[in-house]
Amino acid sequence: MALKFDTKYPSIDDLRNKAQQSIPKFAFEYLDGGCNEDVNLHRNTSDIRDIQLKPQYLRKFNGASLKTKLFGIEYDAPFGISPIGLQGLIWPNSPEILAKAAFKHNIPFILSTVTTTSIERACEITEGKSWFQLYHPAKETVRNDIIKRAEAAHCPVLVILCDVPTFGFRPRDIKNGLAMPPKMSINNILQILGKPNWALNTLKYGQPNFKTLKPYMPKGLDLKQLGKFMDETFSGRLNEERIKPIRDMWKGKLVLKGVASEADTEEAIRLGFDGIIVSNHGGRQLDAGESSIKPLIRIAEKYGNKIEVMMDSGLRSGPDIARTIACGAKFTFMGRSFMYGTAALGKKGGDHTISLLKIQLQQIMEQLCCEKVEDLSKHLITNTLL
Repeated sequence: MALKFDTKYPSIDDLRNKAQQSIPKFAFEYLDGGCNEDVNLHRNTSDIRDIQLKPQYLRKFNGASLKTKLFGIEYDAPFGISPIGLQGLIWPNSPEILAKAAFKHNIPFILSTVTTTSIERACEITEGKSWFQLYHPAKETVRNDIIKRAEAAHCPVLVILCDVPTFGFRPRDIKNGLAMPPKMSINNILQILGKPNWALNTLKYGQPNFKTLKPYMPKGLDLKQLGKFMDETFSGRLNEERIKPIRDMWKGKLVLKGVASEADTEEAIRLGFDGIIVSNHGGRQLDAGESSIKPLIRIAEKYGNKIEVMMDSGLRSGPDIARTIACGAKFTFMGRSFMYGTAALGKKGGDHTISLLKIQLQQIMEQLCCEKVEDLSKHLITNTLL
């Protein structure tokens, strides 16, 4: 595949700046912000960028390949698209834009329970290759039905989220009325009027709603009732009692997302998970916690031969992907980076962002004289993060 991208936006930072100009302030702040004072949001990326890699210029070099095997499937690059809630609020129809781009480029796309397209539609677009992230329902009947729908749609991987036992404290979202229940203030309406392209696309694709959850929602909910429904329907706190029935039901690969400690890794192995995604939810849940790269290094070294270890949170470039894999991650995921792309460039955003990251990662591997993704660890200079 010939990789092309819009040269006006040669970095994720360029896409972020364009996204900020293109969408209402409340939508951008929902996408861009962390929790509390944003300490861990910024630490995620800065700690990754403390990692240094060593080139080997005089060795024989036969070219670099980004292809990576995960759960028996060969992907064209060692990165995928993380689950993100309310994607259609950020840019209309963005889950479908990203699912199509992921399918075209042969990388994983993870659909969130609380995003704005359905399991069935995402799997139709990707011909049954979409992963599905389950935000744990409080009711067994809802949980079981969602899992059966994911199985019927041929999702190969079910991802369970463990790092939202409570909603993160996000001051901007609270100000903007994006906490539960949400509200639309005069200020938000004025912001919408200032972004006519976003508004027209929202009219075209309809007001964003939780399409996967639609069968379980009473008709005609107002905003206050929606908030109550979400509170009653979901319970994010996981334990063995909640995980075991899911492992028994789900015959595909099972991944735990949000792992941030060795203790939870050991428990995931004991409970029969096939993989973990080390993550702190993009710095949106625990501002006082570690950046994701720090536990990733410890976990990969100790458990990398027992379970597939992946990571998201803080990655914003091809060099960031290379650094993270060099530190022991088998695979990486990104959320904000892809949403900056769609918010900036609409229908072209997913393809642009994936192409950009592939080109950046390819250049890094060629510069290092690293032929295979799994050999990036050989180029790691002893890090100072431990």
